[in-house]
Amino acid sequence: MKIKLIGFFLTLLSMLTIVISCNKEGENSTNISSTGGNKSHNQGKNCMTCHKSGGEGEGWFNVAGTVYDSLKTSTYPNGIVQLRTGPGGTGTLKHTIYVDAKGNFYTTEAIDFGSGLYPSIQGATGTQYMSSTIATGQCTSCHGVSTDKLWTN
Repeated sequence: MKIKLIGFFLTLLSMLTIVISCNKEGENSTNISSTGGNKSHNQGKNCMTCHKSGGEGEGWFNVAGTVYDSLKTSTYPNGIVQLRTGPGGTGTLKHTIYVDAKGNFYTTEAIDFGSGLYPSIQGATGTQYMSSTIATGQCTSCHGVSTDKLWTN
């Protein structure tokens, strides 16, 4: 009886290993930031280095980044990122992504950048608008590297 039980558990463990490894390599998981959420990490890094097809991160991000306060020294929690078709908060609102408690925002939702979207970051007392369009959601591949950090107040 013990040998059959051990065999059963080994088979079950083997099946779980296959399911888990297949999920990492071939399937996307839903992973979306939320106000007050705190499971994110690596503030200021390019999230899509790991959160991509074949990457180590949970889910394949289509938009991700980190928001800082107006001094750009501390992360800014619980803001709102919006993607619109027009500059300065005009045009059609296409996507809203909530910044978590650690200052990170991310989504695995499909994003149609079309001919470009205009991002904005809303804080408690103000909104910052990007004056040019984006065609990719890898915000921290530029911001904090070759351009100023993302910030709001």
